[in-house]
Amino acid sequence: MLNRRTLALGALGTAMAVPLAQAQPRFPSHPIRWVVGYPPGGASDLFARLIAAHLSSRFGQPVVVENRPGGGAVLATETVARAPADGYTLLHVDNGILVYNPALYARLPVDPDRELAGIGFIGRFPLFLVVKPEHPAADFAALVRASRTRAPNYGSPAVASPHHLAMEMVKRRTGLEATHVPYRGGPAAMQDLLAGNVESVVIDCATGTPFIADGRVKALACFSEARSPRAPNVPTLRELGHANAVAYGWQGMSVPAATPAPLVATLNEALRAAVAQPDIQARFRDLGIESPVMSPAEFTAFVAAENTQWRALIRELGIRLDS
Repeated sequence: MLNRRTLALGALGTAMAVPLAQAQPRFPSHPIRWVVGYPPGGASDLFARLIAAHLSSRFGQPVVVENRPGGGAVLATETVARAPADGYTLLHVDNGILVYNPALYARLPVDPDRELAGIGFIGRFPLFLVVKPEHPAADFAALVRASRTRAPNYGSPAVASPHHLAMEMVKRRTGLEATHVPYRGGPAAMQDLLAGNVESVVIDCATGTPFIADGRVKALACFSEARSPRAPNVPTLRELGHANAVAYGWQGMSVPAATPAPLVATLNEALRAAVAQPDIQARFRDLGIESPVMSPAEFTAFVAAENTQWRALIRELGIRLDS
């Protein structure tokens, strides 16, 4: 039989456990920072600020976007990977950070595969191959045939951008020959296309569809799985017989790898709710952005599949952003 002392100690332990459990702070109890590895005004910054406003409202705490550009977002990646794994430091991620950089740089201060954990997907944007309306190629097949005699050049927003690497993948899977000309951003590439200084451009939907819609350029193909609602008359490469020539630019959210699973789940739920808001979806539709829903596990599997495809291509191309 338990004596009175044992019973008293048990009661005391139970009494102490209740306030200790209640003392656990509600998440979040102070502001969250969302680190973006690119300058203010770009697409990543725009999406982060749109979504951060909804997260702030949901959490009752400010979600502050902090721009830390530099070195292909390597500085921002290191900042977040080294931060406490408490859910209060988020990283805006994309193809470059999670997939390309480990293959583009011989030395990185952070291994995103091991030191970051995925929260979820934000959106993906279709890519188009466009030429001037008077270009002699009536369609993509004609461009491929003509390239066997004389390889055209093509512009993209930067070296090792999703646009550049997508076109290099397309070249290998369709037989197209073309020479890359990098630019400082999509608008600069489009201006040179209109001026006749480059023969074609790979451009994302947000930048390119206004030019396609008003006839300033002719789109020969879309690289996405299905036609874009913003350019419904542009065929996909899949439709044209190139089933494995699919590519997007995309963005998501990550945190330090040691972040507890319950916090990861909480952040994923909040991110999904924010992206689903009518004003965000309306803006995405205007820009042609697609936003498939992903759990943390689904996002992690998606990134792993991207790594398998794109890192091998980068190494095959021999592209390096350091030496």
